[in-house]
Amino acid sequence: MTDPNRHRLPPSLDDIADLAAAARAALPEPFRGPASEVAIRVEDLAPDEMLDDLGMENPFELTGLYDGIPLTEKSVMDQPERPDTVWLFRRALLDEWVEREEVTLADLVTHVLIHEIAHHFGWSDEDIASIDRWWE
Repeated sequence: MTDPNRHRLPPSLDDIADLAAAARAALPEPFRGPASEVAIRVEDLAPDEMLDDLGMENPFELTGLYDGIPLTEKSVMDQPERPDTVWLFRRALLDEWVEREEVTLADLVTHVLIHEIAHHFGWSDEDIASIDRWWE
C-alpha cells in the first residue's frame, strides 16, 4: 500500500542514498567499477569539523564532498584508515533543489555524486568544470 504521507514529507536520508546508488550504478564502464569501491554517506548537514577544515561557515553551501585519496595518488604502500567516501548533505541538496525549480532532485543528486566521484579519479574542480558546465 502506498504511504499517503509520501508526498508531504521531504525526501529522507535513505531517499537521497537510493538516488545516489542509482546514479552510480548507471555510470558507464570503465568508471562504474572503481566508483563502486567508494562509500556513499548521506547526512543532513556537514559536521562543523568538516566545515572548519574547508574554511566554510554555512553548512547549506556544501552539498557534497569527496573524502579519500584520488586514484592518481594511491600507492600500494598506502594503509587507508577508512574507505574513500562521497558525502552528500541532504538539507543542502534540498535547498538547492528548491532554488533550481527546473532541476529534478535525481538530476541534482546525480550531478553532485558524479562531481565528487570525479575527484576520486583525480580530476580537479577545473577539470570537471571544463567538461561539465552544468550550472549554466
